[in-house]
Amino acid sequence: MVKRILTYLGWFIIAILLGFLHMRIVLGGPPKSDDEKFSFASMIYEWALVQVGTIVGCIIALIFILFDVFYLNKKFQNNSKATLFRFNIISLIAIIVGGTHYILEKVINVI
Repeated sequence: MVKRILTYLGWFIIAILLGFLHMRIVLGGPPKSDDEKFSFASMIYEWALVQVGTIVGCIIALIFILFDVFYLNKKFQNNSKATLFRFNIISLIAIIVGGTHYILEKVINVI
């Protein structure tokens, strides 16, 4: 049971990192300013990156963990390539969540 919780904690961390990657792609690079350490624009950029990236990562993690518990565990019990397949699945979920976020934010203008 502890091994399973630690495994899902690892997948949760990967999902959070994928959420940060998504927000880095959406926001672009950090803003340029004269004072690199304490500019208001860089503080807003970092806040948006961490806040929204964490929320997007949690959504990715929730979808992946539910999918893994209810479907993937039964299908890949004794498979040597299960971890690689799970990584591909979490990457696909991140692309779907990122695409949905982009459509809701830019196309439909809901977010």
